[in-house]
Amino acid sequence: MALPVLNFPEIDLRFQNNGKGNLQLFDTIRKKFIDVTPEEWVRQHIIHYLIVHKQVPASMISIEKQINLNGTKRRYDVVVFNSKLKPILIIECKAPQVEINQLTINQALRYNLELNVPFVFLSNGLNHIFMKIENDTPKILKNIPNYSELLNL
Repeated sequence: MALPVLNFPEIDLRFQNNGKGNLQLFDTIRKKFIDVTPEEWVRQHIIHYLIVHKQVPASMISIEKQINLNGTKRRYDVVVFNSKLKPILIIECKAPQVEINQLTINQALRYNLELNVPFVFLSNGLNHIFMKIENDTPKILKNIPNYSELLNL
């Protein structure tokens, strides 16, 4: 699989082949090797971007946990927590070929009905939307704040 160049700073990842011909990368949050899929490629870039460039503590990041959404089990991609373990940011990762559009935004906002976070980030690695939710209304922000700013906005 040719890994696409994404709209994030370059990152240094550890790779291995799993013996079945699948390329894997080491996930620093889950502490294990994960198969490289287009969505995982985007997720790893986002995680590294948050940790290295936005000072999000790795211990405050949760990946692919199940939530109950209107009686249906769903998995979010990434959630960032504050020091009181309250979710403050939900991140929806899409493969680079998947367009970030109203359907994608609606999916993230549905997850937010359960998590009730003040910030939502959507990315396919090429295009990004970062929103602040105020009075149940999403407002698009131009930049992703640092972790300390997320805690105070």
